[in-house]
Amino acid sequence: MNGARFISFLGPSGGPDAWGGTVSSVISDHRADGFSLERREPMQRPPSMKESPVWIDKLFSGLAHSAAILTLLLLFAIIGSLVIGAWPAIAEYGLSFLWHSEWDPVQNKFGGLVMIYGTVITSVIALVIAVPVSFGIALFLTELSPGWLRRPLGIAIELLAAVPSIVYGMWGLLVFSPVLVKYVQLPLQALVGDVPYLRVLVSGSPVGIGILSAGIILAIMIIPFIASVMRDVFEVTPPMLKESAYALGSTTWEVVSKVVLPFTKTGVVGGIMLGLGRAIGETMAVTFVIGNFNQLNSLSLFEAANSITSALANEFAEADPGLHQASLMYLGLVLFLITFIVLTMSKLMLNRLRKNEGGNS
Repeated sequence: MNGARFISFLGPSGGPDAWGGTVSSVISDHRADGFSLERREPMQRPPSMKESPVWIDKLFSGLAHSAAILTLLLLFAIIGSLVIGAWPAIAEYGLSFLWHSEWDPVQNKFGGLVMIYGTVITSVIALVIAVPVSFGIALFLTELSPGWLRRPLGIAIELLAAVPSIVYGMWGLLVFSPVLVKYVQLPLQALVGDVPYLRVLVSGSPVGIGILSAGIILAIMIIPFIASVMRDVFEVTPPMLKESAYALGSTTWEVVSKVVLPFTKTGVVGGIMLGLGRAIGETMAVTFVIGNFNQLNSLSLFEAANSITSALANEFAEADPGLHQASLMYLGLVLFLITFIVLTMSKLMLNRLRKNEGGNS
């Protein structure tokens, strides 16, 4: 067939090969045609990898253990320094410092309730606003966004996380506060100003600073962190699971709620806790818009208030050594304990979710 060469592969007995059929061996003048049928020697074994010296493994293990031990030592050192610095206030007030609201440096009377209340309430408001918005952003980016918009929008959200907190604070004071007064506070006061209980929540001078303003600014700040984490964990969900749910007729919401969220609940809770930690520890943005006023005469969301971080930023540099400085250190210790309690609660919640998942399976 046009000078083609055929070779039959014979079995051990010299008969036809295992694939059946008899194929004639037609090899003629192969040397003249330039073919060479030479037997090659088997390839040599690949060179064995050189074993690392024992001291390298020991050095790596020592460095790893040292890093872990150093982290624990730093943690205990921070706790110890806070306790030592706050000890005069702890000895003077004890646990009553946590529920006394008076803060008078002139008379050396200090209580941390105002700052603790402001920190907790602003963080809760920030989470209430940020978690649904972040979930919607992550859902849109992973399930609904067209391809040409997904990457630019994701980059824009991540860039918001790089904006300095002081910029958020100045924007909140100069731009957002007047908008809040005009379009939120005054309409709410006109709407529920005569309702017995609701009017307490919206009372206050129309200046645009207070707990609600600080909570909204915090929400804007933590949305990029929570949304980025949620988007990343949503993308980890195996496509086969989502495609199977869609093939069975599930809607987008059913796929997200029954497939994506159960598969990524640990990452979602971690993202929320990351945002909460950022909200609790934020200083400059809150200092600009919360009002920095130590009062609990009103529970209004529009009244000026104070937080632990803003009190530390405003007073620590000018605090006299003694009870005033010790009380500020006590506030720092309380902030550390609040963060620890939040992390502990998140761990317990994750463990309960895992147990429920095991029981349902």
